[in-house]
Amino acid sequence: MQEFIITGGRPLSGELTLQGSKNSSLPIMAAALLGGGETVLKSCPELTDVYSASRILNCLGCKCSISDGTAVIDPAGAEGSEIPENLMREMRSSIMFMGAILGRTGECTVSIPGGCELGPRPIDMHLAALKKMGADISDKGGRIRCRINGGRAHGARITLPFPSVGATENIILCAVTAGGETIVNNAAREPEICDLCGFLRARGADIKGDGGSSIVINGVEELHGCEYTIMPDRIAGATYLSMTAAAGGEMILKNACVAETEPFLSVLEQTGCTIYAGRDKIYLRSCGRLRAVRERIRTMPHPGFPTDAQAVLMAALVRAEGTSVFEENIFDCRYRHTAALIKMGADIEVMGKVAVVRGVSRLHGAEIEATDLRGGAAMAVAALAAEGTTRLSGIAHIDRGYEKFEEAVSRLGGDIRRV
Repeated sequence: MQEFIITGGRPLSGELTLQGSKNSSLPIMAAALLGGGETVLKSCPELTDVYSASRILNCLGCKCSISDGTAVIDPAGAEGSEIPENLMREMRSSIMFMGAILGRTGECTVSIPGGCELGPRPIDMHLAALKKMGADISDKGGRIRCRINGGRAHGARITLPFPSVGATENIILCAVTAGGETIVNNAAREPEICDLCGFLRARGADIKGDGGSSIVINGVEELHGCEYTIMPDRIAGATYLSMTAAAGGEMILKNACVAETEPFLSVLEQTGCTIYAGRDKIYLRSCGRLRAVRERIRTMPHPGFPTDAQAVLMAALVRAEGTSVFEENIFDCRYRHTAALIKMGADIEVMGKVAVVRGVSRLHGAEIEATDLRGGAAMAVAALAAEGTTRLSGIAHIDRGYEKFEEAVSRLGGDIRRV
């Protein structure tokens, strides 16, 4: 099992070009199943989750290859409708293939997905929406079987009880080739939803309203191939900015999605960092010890503070002057990283969905283990700000979402190596 050996205690400095978005790449790869014609995806990050999505596509009969940041997907032979359980277990986002497979073949068989253990991620909203679009659904032995009589879904008016990103994606993927109009109320507004819709429009889909709370999809008979560039990864950007804020120093983040990162930047700026943002660049300078954030940091659906950035910001604030309070409103088990931070000297008290972070003057290196993707990244952030050396195991979690993580950190002057 591989580990990162990280020696902290020195400021970071340099420039980074941001990778393509993990959370855009996966649903867009699923969307490549729909219709005919080859898809070429530029800025496709080379991540273990992306390779898992590629294996699912190939299993379904697609030809999918990834090289030098470009994915080429040919769905011409995609006649499969069942994803084996072992492939479903590789990542939590695998459930989004359900809508795409239904849209292509009219039937699908999947199981509950795996990936990070962040607490329950019920798919009731996904299934209820697909039923409204004509799917008959049964669940036997953990395998979910969906079938649409006649092979083509029909449009429906769907109001989500919560603006779930995954449910919104599955509805869109099924609706773009369905008969008639589908309206999704209380839809997720995340930028990655807009990226998925932009890709589908480039393929000939009729979608309006993405980025707002109501999305309207008029089904089309067929889609065509296209070339598309995936948006930058705003969560990876938040991670590297948190890292520099925690360790001290300055950095320029290039290929940044500035507007989409604003909910995070507005909070980070309260720590005393100097931040300048241009069209596609973010400059950050961190001098000395950070200040605690006075207002409670509440994770919320976009445009609120992103849950995926909660852990990395917390890691930056454990050495801040004063007390910061986090409130996690999206996932039940998203404070699992706090045990490792406490082992490194942090003062954190978790009470249900609230975490109180009292700043300490110093952290020390320790032997710790990543428990999930963003929690693992948070441990690396803390390790770079700590005195001494940290052995971070479980880094397969980090590889799921960060492209060549140790190379990026080294480019900023961080002392990190993979062993």
